[in-house]
Amino acid sequence: MQRLLRLYREWAGSAPVSTELLPLSGSARQYYRMSGEGGTVIGCIGTNPAENRAFLTIAAQFCAVGLHAPALYAVSADGMAYLQEDLGDGQLFALLRPALADGSFSPEQLAWLHDTVALLPAVQFKVGAGLDWSACFPDRAFNARMVDFDLNYFKYDFLKLTGLEFNEIRLQDDFDRLRADALEFEGDTFLYRDFQARNVIIKDGEPCFIDFQGGRRGPVQYDLASFLWNAGTHFSAALRRELEGVYLRALDAFRPVDEPEFYRRYRLLTLVRLLQETGAYGFRGLVERKQLFLDCVPTVLGCLRELTAEPFGRYPYLTELLQRLAHDWDGRTILPGVEVAL
Repeated sequence: MQRLLRLYREWAGSAPVSTELLPLSGSARQYYRMSGEGGTVIGCIGTNPAENRAFLTIAAQFCAVGLHAPALYAVSADGMAYLQEDLGDGQLFALLRPALADGSFSPEQLAWLHDTVALLPAVQFKVGAGLDWSACFPDRAFNARMVDFDLNYFKYDFLKLTGLEFNEIRLQDDFDRLRADALEFEGDTFLYRDFQARNVIIKDGEPCFIDFQGGRRGPVQYDLASFLWNAGTHFSAALRRELEGVYLRALDAFRPVDEPEFYRRYRLLTLVRLLQETGAYGFRGLVERKQLFLDCVPTVLGCLRELTAEPFGRYPYLTELLQRLAHDWDGRTILPGVEVAL
């Protein structure tokens, strides 16, 4: 904290009058809202030099291409602490929350969703154009190793903790095919990696982007799946189709769209993303016992149930296993005292 106070004094010429630790989520980074004569900023203390470098590099690229990410005001010599623009408290997820249970979104809420999804192709293509991929964290691209991490996240941090019996060899056969299929993409497009309503801030009616430090080169369909199939928002199938149309019209400005091929890729990358997301809920919820993530488990199982209602022909055992998980698992785990209320 002393480092941020010193950085603020050097930037503003005076000490902040107040500092407020902002709520933590799934990250070890600490954020403070700091206010004083120099203005109000968000101060960040990171824990990983490479991750901080990725954020600073990508933030500069967002700003360079005219997309609204937090402006950077001051950075410590070692890059581990920095001051950034305070975009306010208009987190898109919080703005949508009153209508999430029944999907009764107001025209204003729908406009925010349309605007956010319509900007996604610009994020992917403009940020990707000229970005120094070597700065990305933990790797420069969505590659075989990254997909393996996601699939194993699901297997070890969720599936095995449920106690469900499964054939690991048959599952790995399907994982191998899914990994190969997921890597069929071209071009230098930026994959935000965690593109969701919690990482969008609405300021003066405009979507602004945060928490993109895990971005890398990757397929465009992954981000759309991250946003539309996120268990925290759980949009209806009808709204997803509406927003998919918004995205495709915006994408057409950057490259020709072959809709059948796009949707084929989109569906299999939705599967990869949901497996990663389920693994995250397992680790943060079942292992770390954070209630926010435990609460999302029933919804992500519902997403898997919906997605696998049309079986994946190339991944038959994985499809069968996910259907068993979504339909038959009773919420009990092998961890003492941990059970999910399904």
